[in-house]
Amino acid sequence: MEDLTAVVLGGGRGRRLFPLTRDRAKPAVPLAGNYRLIDVPVSNCINSGIDRIYVLTQFNSASLNQHVSRTYRFDTFSKGFVEILAAEQTPASSAWFQGTADAVRQAMPHLTDHGCRDVLILSGDHLYRMDYTGFIERHRNLEADISIAVTPVTSSKAHEFGILQADADGWITEFREKPKGPALKEIRTDTRALGLSAEEARKHPYLGSMGIYLFRIEKLKAALDRDPGVVDFAKEVIPRDLKELKVSAFLYRGYWEDIGTIRSFYDAHMDLLAKEPGFNIFDVDFHLYTHPRFLPGSKVNRGDVEKSILNAGCVIEGARISRSIIGIRSVIGKGAVIEKSIILGADFYGSAIDCGPGIPPLGIGTGAVIKKAIIDTNVHIGKNVVLENRRRLRNYDDPEGNIYVRNGIIVVAKGAVIKDGTKF
Repeated sequence: MEDLTAVVLGGGRGRRLFPLTRDRAKPAVPLAGNYRLIDVPVSNCINSGIDRIYVLTQFNSASLNQHVSRTYRFDTFSKGFVEILAAEQTPASSAWFQGTADAVRQAMPHLTDHGCRDVLILSGDHLYRMDYTGFIERHRNLEADISIAVTPVTSSKAHEFGILQADADGWITEFREKPKGPALKEIRTDTRALGLSAEEARKHPYLGSMGIYLFRIEKLKAALDRDPGVVDFAKEVIPRDLKELKVSAFLYRGYWEDIGTIRSFYDAHMDLLAKEPGFNIFDVDFHLYTHPRFLPGSKVNRGDVEKSILNAGCVIEGARISRSIIGIRSVIGKGAVIEKSIILGADFYGSAIDCGPGIPPLGIGTGAVIKKAIIDTNVHIGKNVVLENRRRLRNYDDPEGNIYVRNGIIVVAKGAVIKDGTKF
């Protein structure tokens, strides 16, 4: 699709995903122990025939740069690319990205280099599979200035979304960011007009924005040039331009989750373990691409593994693993118990020789117990460590920066050292 360019918004500091974003940009956060969040929108683009992709970021971008440069290399004779555009000082601007719209505004000189007709703007922290072809075709057939992908939303969840109101022809007439109370009730849509059955429409009377925008490039440039003080698409650009531009809604019926918080990140991973998950990483017809590592298969010397995913290169010694995801290169010691947890793996293998005095080897030690936790990459968890949130804390920050709790979920930070016998 040579007349379209995709832009993936890398987000800001990713505070809601802290500490997973303490040392990396949000799109670089590991996913399912084998991928990165950035792989989702980029794979969607590649599967849709879109191969000109920019990723906009500004915080902790080193690991993201490394992943993108190693992973997405197109044929020598192809015009395709996946490139990082970090915030930069230019004669036109010396400021960092101030919001989603401002990020695209600052990237505009790069977007206009390729003679594209439309710009597809995507988020870097959503989990979904979408072939954008139908979205693009409808946008062009309607000759819309802007098209927004929307998902049907229940009354109980509507306050979490930017809510759109559309007429019977699918043209958006109003947009409100996370409305509540009377303001929410005023923006209901008869979603039967967009293809839902009467029963589905009754349960889903609202249209939630998925943060996926398709702009005619000249309309995008004009909208951003009109007022340099406007910095956000959802809060400012879309509501302001509804009256003057043709803005259409595209109804998406598949699985879609915003995994921008620790709670949603954890829940989405637990859903991957379902017999029929909403997001199926085993879908061979719609690949989820990532960096090929050429690791050996996992080795389970002894153990009990139930309803779990084991990624490549793991070594497991007599552990009991239940309803958990075990990331690449994970080393799990004898007698360890892991329940309802996400082990994000390691970037390399290590041994006790590689560590200093009193520091456990890389991986999870003998007899360790881990329950309802997210263990980030490259951790050293010692022998007989117990991580099960014994005090039933809702939120907690370790003064030493190793262990955190968010919404009752334990998070062990990247590279943390948890010494032998620690109980939490």
